[in-house]
Amino acid sequence: MTQPPPTYLAPPDTVHEAFDDAAAAVARLELLYENAIGFLVKQFNAVMEGQRPITRIRAFYPEIRLTTTSFAKADSRLSFGHVAQPGTYVATVTRPDLFRNYLTQQIGLLLQNHGAPVRIGLSTTPIPIHFAVANRPGILVPQEGALDFPLRDVFDVPDLSTTNDDIVNGLLVEYPDGSRPLAPFTAQRVDYSLARLAHYTATEPPHFQNHVLFTNYQFYVDEFEAVARRALADPASGYSTFVVPGNQQITTADGVLQHLTKMPQMPAYHLKRPDGQGITLVNIGVGPSNAKTATDHIAVLRPHAWLMVGHCAGLRNSQSLGDFCLAHAYLREDHVLDDDLPVWVPIPALAEIQIALEDAVEEVTQLEGYELKRIMRTGTVATIDNRNWELRDQSGPVQRLSQSRAIALDMESATIAANGFRFRVPYGTLLCVSDKPLHGELKLPGMASDFYRSQVARHLMIGIRAMESIRDMPLERIHSRKLRSFEETAFL
Repeated sequence: MTQPPPTYLAPPDTVHEAFDDAAAAVARLELLYENAIGFLVKQFNAVMEGQRPITRIRAFYPEIRLTTTSFAKADSRLSFGHVAQPGTYVATVTRPDLFRNYLTQQIGLLLQNHGAPVRIGLSTTPIPIHFAVANRPGILVPQEGALDFPLRDVFDVPDLSTTNDDIVNGLLVEYPDGSRPLAPFTAQRVDYSLARLAHYTATEPPHFQNHVLFTNYQFYVDEFEAVARRALADPASGYSTFVVPGNQQITTADGVLQHLTKMPQMPAYHLKRPDGQGITLVNIGVGPSNAKTATDHIAVLRPHAWLMVGHCAGLRNSQSLGDFCLAHAYLREDHVLDDDLPVWVPIPALAEIQIALEDAVEEVTQLEGYELKRIMRTGTVATIDNRNWELRDQSGPVQRLSQSRAIALDMESATIAANGFRFRVPYGTLLCVSDKPLHGELKLPGMASDFYRSQVARHLMIGIRAMESIRDMPLERIHSRKLRSFEETAFL
C-alpha cells in the first residue's frame, strides 16, 4: 500500500544507517543536523522576504538508535556506557558539533560494551524554528503578531509540553513505541537550555568548560580575572583563552576587555583550555531560584563537576570569620526543587569531590591533619529561601538548624548539590564564613570589605585547585555509581 504524501515540505527522508565506528556515527549526525538547519534557515529567510508558503515547513532532529537482544553484563565498575536489558534505545540529538567529544565517547562505549552497531537517521521530532536560527547572526524570529499570518501555522515552535525533565526525574522510562531513552535529555530540552544559557550568562554555550564553579559574590569574579591573566602569562598552565560576558576574549595576560555596562542576570566567565577541560565561573547571585535556573541549563552540557564556592553564615560560636565549611550533608529548606526531588531524598557527599576539596585547602593554606581543623569544619550546610531568616521567631529555624547539626547556612548550596544529584553531575560545596548572625557578628559594610579583601583570593584558588585535581581523575572515577538510579540512561 502506497503511503500518502506528507502534508509538509521537508528535506528528503533518509534511511537509518548502521555504524560500528563512533567518529563516523557522529559525522553522520552532524551532516543530518546541518542539512536540516540549512533547509529551515533557507525557507525561513524566503518567508521573511514575503514568499508566503503554501504548505507547512518542517525538518527533524537526527537520532541515535541502539538495539540489543542480550542481557550481557558490562563492566560493573562503570556507571554509564551500557544499557541494563535488551530493547531499543533512542536519543534525539542537537548541535552535534558542540557535543562532538561527548557523543564520540558515549557512542564508543556502547559499541564496546554491547558489540552491536548504532543506527543514525532522522527522528520524528521536529526542530522548532527558534532553535534552528538561534546561532545564525542577523536572523531573528519575529514576535507573535508581527507577521500577517501565525508563525506556528508554517513552522514548528517550541513545545513545552514535551520539553521537560521527565527522563532525569525518572518519570519516563519508555516511549509510546516501546523504545527507551538513551540520553538524559531530548534534543528540544537541550536546545531550550542552550538558548537560556546565552540569555542568562551573556556567553555562548561553546565557551563553557567541563568544570564549573558557582559563586554568589562579585568579588570572586574580580579575582578570577586576575587568576586568568596570570594563567595566560604562563605557557605551562595549559590555559589558552579567557572569555567574559559579551563573548569578549583575550589570549594574553595584557589583553584588553570591555566589560558590559549592563550585566546579565548570571554572568559567566571562562578560563579555557583547548580540550574544554578548563574552568567556568558563574556568578549566580543570591537565592535558590537563581541556583536552580543556572544548574537546570548548564546540566545539558554534561559538565564533569560543579562546585559552590561562596559565602555563608557560620552557625557555631567556635567558628571565626574566614573559616571554611566543607559540606558533607545538606539541610534543604530552599523549596525550589521540592516538585522534582522530594526533600526525603538524601543528597550524599561524593568521596572524590570531598577529598579534592580538602586536599586543595591543605595545599593553599599550608595546614594539614589536625591543624586543618583550626580553619575548616566539615558538617551539614543548610540552605534556606528566606535571606532574613534571623528576623523570624528564633524557636523555629534555630531549633531545626541545631537538630540537623548544621554548621553553616546559605541560600544556594543545597540547591546546587540537589540538582547535581538529580542531573547526575558530581557536586560539592566549600563555603567561607562571612558573618555569624546567631552570635552578634553581622555582615556590615566595613567588616565585609576587609573580610573580602583578605579571603576571596585564597578561597577561589582552593576551588580552582580542587577542579584541577578533579580534571586529572579518570572520568569513570569521578562519575560515581551512587548518582545512578534503577532505570538509567546509557549516556552520562
